[in-house]
Amino acid sequence: MADKLKVGVIGVGGIARTHIPGWKASEHAEIVAGSDINEDVLNAWGKEHDITQLATDPEDLFNNPDIDIIDVCTPNNYHAPLTIAALEAGKHVICEKPLAPHPDLVKDMIAARNNSGKMLMTAQHFRFSGKSKAMKAELDTGALGDIYHARSWMLRRAAAPTTPGFIQKQHSGGGPCIDIGVHILDLTLWFMGNPRPVTVTGVARAELAHQKGAFSTWGGPIPSEIFDVEDFASAFIRFENGAILILEVSWLLHHNIRGEDMQMWLYGTKGGGHWPHCEIYQTNYDTQQHYNRTLQNTNDRLEPHAQECVEFARAIVKGDPSPVPPEQSMQVMAILDGIYRSQEAGGEVNISPAHHVTL
Repeated sequence: MADKLKVGVIGVGGIARTHIPGWKASEHAEIVAGSDINEDVLNAWGKEHDITQLATDPEDLFNNPDIDIIDVCTPNNYHAPLTIAALEAGKHVICEKPLAPHPDLVKDMIAARNNSGKMLMTAQHFRFSGKSKAMKAELDTGALGDIYHARSWMLRRAAAPTTPGFIQKQHSGGGPCIDIGVHILDLTLWFMGNPRPVTVTGVARAELAHQKGAFSTWGGPIPSEIFDVEDFASAFIRFENGAILILEVSWLLHHNIRGEDMQMWLYGTKGGGHWPHCEIYQTNYDTQQHYNRTLQNTNDRLEPHAQECVEFARAIVKGDPSPVPPEQSMQVMAILDGIYRSQEAGGEVNISPAHHVTL
């Protein structure tokens, strides 16, 4: 390709590191600029990747007519304003998860996308692993029939981030519910065919973070004096088609696991399934026999964070739909917002009709 799409990255010090290999591997795009409020981090990043167009003000990237794509990698509460500004400047945008900490902000981002005519994608990287693609392809054949029940969790034991960008609501919008719950919830809804959520009953509490001596294997002592988000959340979700989902997430749960336990069980009228084992469970009622299948997938060429960048640029060039459309992220955030609202209300809450979208 003679002229590659030019990429500007906003927020170069964190998750952006996982995007770099994707942009470098893409045949359709290349990084030409970066922006960060920390000038020392920005300059070090530019030197490491041989990027000379550096700015502490993201407006410099928006106003650069040579930049085609903005990659938003900042803390959660800054996603919406940066994404909307980039779209209004005529840029395509890939934005880290969650797309925004509230569904109303996602709605604003969709409107900006519509007005700009550009592409907007949420960086939900778990969709881009070989295992996830293999599972989705099998589910799309109807192997499970109508999925009427799902159980999903993403649990960590003493593995909370300890930096303000994650544990202060003014930056993050929430704790593990938004940070890691968004991963397993997005993947589960995608596998289920994105049914429309209608009600949520949930809890979101900090049960362990403020206990004396609380610590994280990721960052040492937990700074409880600034920790104002939940460390655990759980929910029961009902969908318009009658399906239900049970969701659990935590950074600190007393759970028998080293690192992270991320699992999903799907139950349908023709079979069940498990991710990430990528197993399908079915029954032959004529012979009264059960049988299980394990799906095979090719090895991932790139780590999923990198692969999502490759596929975003490819979709722009090929004129394909967004690999992760914001309408699907609207459903995700409507549910997560519902968990917080249910915690405050002490019972079941409805998903606002304003957050229902046509997929």
